Amino acid sequence: MQNDTSNTIDSGNDNASLESEVRDAVAQGDNVQESVHRLTLTALSSEIHDLASLRRVITAVMRGARDGVQQRLQQTSSQSHTAKIQLTDAIAGLDAALAQLAEASKLAVEEATSRARKFSNEELARARADLESLEALFLETLQSSASTAKGLVADTLHDLVTHAKLNGTAVGSQLQDTLTTFTQQMTSTGQARLESGVKLTHATSDLLRKVAAGVLGGLAERVKPDEKHQSS
Repeated sequence: MQNDTSNTIDSGNDNASLESEVRDAVAQGDNVQESVHRLTLTALSSEIHDLASLRRVITAVMRGARDGVQQRLQQTSSQSHTAKIQLTDAIAGLDAALAQLAEASKLAVEEATSRARKFSNEELARARADLESLEALFLETLQSSASTAKGLVADTLHDLVTHAKLNGTAVGSQLQDTLTTFTQQMTSTGQARLESGVKLTHATSDLLRKVAAGVLGGLAERVKPDEKHQSS
């Protein structure tokens, strides 16, 4: 019980720090998309990838981005156009990081398969269920943030929600490929299971840490599957 409480407190502190770092990055206005992307990846690499933890990370980034833009507008209202671009870039950075989470999950499964190993179907099913809800969670949190904002910030966020629903998101696009891979692995037979000490979420987090640190540039280059399915 004490450990659970401690973990909750640690998670709360981490998310408060993430929110603050995103706010500062947006308020300063330098390389906003890249900064938010890297901050989000770092946070995702240290979290368990269930819906509760993902919601906390997404919410922290959204709040930080919103507050950073509001802080900048308070300093000078003449930079409203710049503030709008920075908020858009911040959300794009978050979307890209979530897409890389989905890609890293897919890659972790493919890497295990290339070594004639397989995560348990139970673990794959649990991860698949969470990933299936990831784009909806992103859009829901974006909508919620828009509803609680005011002025230019609210207008910009509402525009981003509308655009995302009409044109899709980076994470939604990547999820199509990732979920197909998960389904294929869950229906495959004749493969040995991965060692019990290695979990899918750990393998995914390891890949995300390498991306955030700049060690792994292109995720897709790490494993080259025999077949690549492209949606037409």
